[in-house]
Amino acid sequence: MSLLVREPFADESNRDLEEMEMQVFRMQDDIKRIAKKWDVVGIDHSKEDNLVIVYKHEEEERCNIMINDCESAFRGVWDFAVQALFPDRDRIHIGDIKGPENKGYGSICIDYLKELAQDKNIPYITGDISERDWDHLERLIHFYEKHNFTVDVDYEEKWGHITWKQGH
Repeated sequence: MSLLVREPFADESNRDLEEMEMQVFRMQDDIKRIAKKWDVVGIDHSKEDNLVIVYKHEEEERCNIMINDCESAFRGVWDFAVQALFPDRDRIHIGDIKGPENKGYGSICIDYLKELAQDKNIPYITGDISERDWDHLERLIHFYEKHNFTVDVDYEEKWGHITWKQGH
């Protein structure tokens, strides 16, 4: 009698490889579709190690940095976005961050927003923390501090302000 001995992770590795191949095929198709309307600025990995397409829409007074997760096909709408304004020549102001949390999308978008600031020689990125953010305030503070923002919070009035300065 012979025994079949399996490597414990062989099936898992094959599934992971097949999933990555599917993401690459989706990514190729999605990039073509996205590039027709927006500027593709990069490819990155989410916390869950999915491939993501980073793209932007930039106008004179505002900019959106968006993500499409290649885990599923692009359906014409972003999976995550940072919406920002250019209120003056020295500052990008984050207006809103939209999308699911704890996937690493925010970190990816903030890194690309910083890169945009550097490319345009804009020294500051700012933003506000409002009362509607209060239920996840500690997570926001951790997130911004992790990305080298200064965070000022007025706990009594329930508002705050964030600032990032190039070179710090």
